[in-house]
Amino acid sequence: MNALPLLIGAICILTVGYRYYSAFLAARVFALDDRHPTPAHRLNDGQNYHPTNKWVLFGHHFAAIAGAGPLIGPVLAAQFGWAPGILWLLVGVVLGGAVHDFTILTASMRRNGKSLAEIARTEVNPLAGFTAMLAILFIIVIALAGLGLSVVNALQHSPWGTFTIAVTIPLALFMGLYMYRWKPGAYRSGTLIGVVGLFLAVILGRFVADSFLGPSFTLTRGQITIALAAYGFVASILPVWMLLCPRDYLSSYMKIGTVAALALGVFVVAPQIRMPAVTEFVSGGGPIIPGKVFPFCFITIACGAISGFHSLVSSGTTPKMIDKETHARMIGYGAMLCEGFVGIMAFIAVLSLSPADYFAINVPPDQFATLGMQVEHLPELSREVGEDVAGRTGGAVSLAVGMAHIFSNIPGLRGLMAYWYHFAIMFEALFILTTIDTGTRVARFLLQEFFGKFYKPMERTDWMPGAITASLIIVALWGGFIHTGTISTIWPMFGIANQLLAAMALSIGTTVIIKSGKARYAWVTLLPLSFVAVTTLTAGWLSITDNFLPRARQAPTAFLRFQNYLNASLTAIMMTCIVLTIANCVYKWFELLTSRPAPESPAVGAAS
Repeated sequence: MNALPLLIGAICILTVGYRYYSAFLAARVFALDDRHPTPAHRLNDGQNYHPTNKWVLFGHHFAAIAGAGPLIGPVLAAQFGWAPGILWLLVGVVLGGAVHDFTILTASMRRNGKSLAEIARTEVNPLAGFTAMLAILFIIVIALAGLGLSVVNALQHSPWGTFTIAVTIPLALFMGLYMYRWKPGAYRSGTLIGVVGLFLAVILGRFVADSFLGPSFTLTRGQITIALAAYGFVASILPVWMLLCPRDYLSSYMKIGTVAALALGVFVVAPQIRMPAVTEFVSGGGPIIPGKVFPFCFITIACGAISGFHSLVSSGTTPKMIDKETHARMIGYGAMLCEGFVGIMAFIAVLSLSPADYFAINVPPDQFATLGMQVEHLPELSREVGEDVAGRTGGAVSLAVGMAHIFSNIPGLRGLMAYWYHFAIMFEALFILTTIDTGTRVARFLLQEFFGKFYKPMERTDWMPGAITASLIIVALWGGFIHTGTISTIWPMFGIANQLLAAMALSIGTTVIIKSGKARYAWVTLLPLSFVAVTTLTAGWLSITDNFLPRARQAPTAFLRFQNYLNASLTAIMMTCIVLTIANCVYKWFELLTSRPAPESPAVGAAS
């Protein structure tokens, strides 16, 4: 099957979704109005609250939400075939993911940039706020570990990729100082400097890897994990304009540009989809993701269709920087559609590999030997990219190979497979790191908000001792999970945690819509909430009973037994917190609908 019909159909569906459905949400459900001053103006402190150009903020928001999920999730879900994945990516993002992001962003923007947990506390009740905060802290740590593990697996023993990613950090610092201090507002020249610097980093990376500097950038898994944690810590405490915002803005150019180039490459090359519509693993027994296509396909794809992690960004850094209310439509709904398109392009890239080569890359060699498959082009692919790609689990490497394979088949670009492969690795790592920095910062806000209930100064996000303490705790937790986990244990937990958080955010969003007097439009969040809650709670139960507990009983060491029992316990705790939060929201809905209170202000849709 040719990939072009899938690509053209996806573009049409996403375009129609933004043109009509997001316009309906903005006008009828949320009633966006530029006459309402945003928190960025009312609470401007130059640190976290800061009016930001809508394109720069779109870049920051897109880069922050578009982490490893839309890249790695669809790649791993290809185990089930192309049909289940493409359907969920399209339907889920238009009716679920983009609605989820837009709703929470608008709700937070109209509540002074409050966090999701604080919105639950004030709009539902204190118990919902507490369970939401507890669930979010568990979930965000697991989410950051799941995202970070992919970049660790891709960069270990890869000096070219490590050098390229390392260069982006001082480059972003330079851009931040240039655009906000030395030449305020010089976005065009700052962007040009940054983009040229990125391409130079990729080109020079090969020479650095082959020079005497190569060993300095050849890091082990443990060293990469420490470096990643150090970066997350620094990005969490510096002012947003100095590192986080310019780096995410710079990354968004690379991300959107690369995805657009990949789409153009698919049009030119017209690759064949080698993976069947459904594979033999739809009924379970898959070597990458344990479990059946329902519900595990949906939690594996995760961020490409709907992501609870986005609610943390939409109620974290972004609402504090929106210049005008109407910008929320493009930033909230539009950025999520872009992420869905990223997931579709990643899916097409990996589907162009032969099934045997795909499984050989994503499954450990000893396990692949039991599948009875014969690789087709794997030795040739390894030789062309300059690295052995067999058994490089986690999805990142197989995606980079698929992307490089398409790019190198464009007329005039043949023979550059190694450059395209390492460019793709940088592209993936940029996605992941921009989620690491924003995610750590959002988690720091949440932890400070929680500690502030016991020690008042901690809730001040600009109080440096509190910022340092909370950031250290967060990076130590997710860094520890990366150091001890594997893709087969962390990614299912990440998928479940992420989708559970999405269900919780949708239930809180539904409460906000009903409370604003727009109960007739509550179906826009209730529809995705119903599906996501059922699939994810099912997946959580099956992961505990069919994955973690059997692994614990069969574990050869006490540490592995403890680790799997811990995974099962954390999953159960998260499920309990989410169920309690949703139950509290449902109770609040009945209370609001039966008492019919007057619409409160500020609230979503209050300015109708």
